[in-house]
Amino acid sequence: MSSRRSRSRQTSSSRNITDDQINDLVSKLQQLLPEIRDRRSDKVSASKVLQETCNYIRSLHREVGDLSERLSELLDTTDTAQAAIIRNLLMQ
Repeated sequence: MSSRRSRSRQTSSSRNITDDQINDLVSKLQQLLPEIRDRRSDKVSASKVLQETCNYIRSLHREVGDLSERLSELLDTTDTAQAAIIRNLLMQ
């Protein structure tokens, strides 16, 4: 076997994550997700947690987009001095 393949296998095996680490990460994600955190059932599958995580991230992206749009509209309707102050605060 070539040394390149050997190095590649050594590198990938050193990056392997254990089942305990995966379970810990899934548990941490579960605590962050309002949809799952507020449920009474203790056991939720890892795939469900990952699916809900993706959904939650998508909803956060939509919310950020909506808020950005509203802020832009607000800045367009305010006088230039106030808008400049708001822009400066946002850049900090």
